[in-house]
Amino acid sequence: MDRVRKIINAGQAYEKGYYGEEVGVAVLDTGIYPHPDFQHRIVCFRDYVRGRMAPYDDNGHGTHIAGIIGGDGGASGGKYMGLAPRCHLIILKILDHKGNGNTEHVVQAIDWLVEHRKAYQVRIVNISIGMVLHAQSRERIRLLQAVEYAWDNDLVVVAAAGNNGPGESSITVPGICRKIITVGCFDDTKERIGKAPLKPDYSGQGPTEHCVVKPELVLPGTNVTSCAPYPVMYMQKSGTSMAAPMVSGGIALLLSKYPHFLPADVKLRLYERTVDLGLPLSKQGWGMVDIGRLL
Repeated sequence: MDRVRKIINAGQAYEKGYYGEEVGVAVLDTGIYPHPDFQHRIVCFRDYVRGRMAPYDDNGHGTHIAGIIGGDGGASGGKYMGLAPRCHLIILKILDHKGNGNTEHVVQAIDWLVEHRKAYQVRIVNISIGMVLHAQSRERIRLLQAVEYAWDNDLVVVAAAGNNGPGESSITVPGICRKIITVGCFDDTKERIGKAPLKPDYSGQGPTEHCVVKPELVLPGTNVTSCAPYPVMYMQKSGTSMAAPMVSGGIALLLSKYPHFLPADVKLRLYERTVDLGLPLSKQGWGMVDIGRLL
């Protein structure tokens, strides 16, 4: 995360006093370990897998993502601080210990979020999961309808592009939804990956089957160090799952400055302020997020 913050100029937000205060970010994933970097900012935990009440993460994926969004880096002396270290987290566990889940739980979680968004000041929904394109059409439609429902109810939905690249139309569901913000990686090169368990150019690419430009944004996503469940404090992970929460954290900083922004305002601002990396449109979409320019 120390590398990522420099690449995307996150320091410019902190210099101006924006840390994501009073912005709620919902994370639909494998849960969360109550890591010291989250302090008392896990304001809600709901478990759609086992029905437990106390926060836990039997996989580690969700904790890593929450750390990228809002870990304060306390246990690492600030080195692995997330992008919005003062935002609060609403955690919805929809994936089991293997990272598997079902559409019904996602739909239930989103319905609950829309109903309780004002009570928890939820502004952003991070979905670092993906359903393959050949999944049953009924399931795909339900998932796409759910994320559109969240967007239409003033929640900024951010989804990962998936790791099925580099072929055309390799974006996973719900990332193909035209309304939401879909995020890929630009550092998925052979040199950068090293020993990561992913093939080069893994980041999902567009356009979608309906000729929509996807992903909209790209960020670093390979070999990112963030929070991990006990007894390991931090671990490295790679994938578009890691890039999406960087956008969610960046949007939390944006909403700290412009709390009146609606999802359409956020999306337009991202479009206007990205950095063109000179990559093909199908790879980078609009380009890379630069927090300084965004604010």
